Amino acid sequence: MKLEIAAQGFAALGSEARLQVVLALVKAGEKGLTVGDIQSRTGMAASTLAHHLRFLSSAGLVLQEKDGRSVISRAAFDHLDRLAGYLLKECCAEENGCVTNGGCGTPDVELEILND
Repeated sequence: MKLEIAAQGFAALGSEARLQVVLALVKAGEKGLTVGDIQSRTGMAASTLAHHLRFLSSAGLVLQEKDGRSVISRAAFDHLDRLAGYLLKECCAEENGCVTNGGCGTPDVELEILND
């Protein structure tokens, strides 16, 4: 994952409100949640929630799809997993004598963001 993509993801999670939305979607699993469901779980006003969902979607952390008259939002589990792994791949690298950008032989994985 490139540094700028990781920074964008972490910046999107840097808001308490957006982190709350992502956590609600992670808890919901693959089925996702409607905007109304997210709203009831977070207590956010509709306009505020819409803003945060746009931000999270543009960072690739939330996937949205139309289902009839509803919009279903889902956590982008692959992206979230890569984001968490971005930090952990460097764990103890200096302790183990590794000083390369990719850690101890860990290849740098390129993140593909789906732009629908």
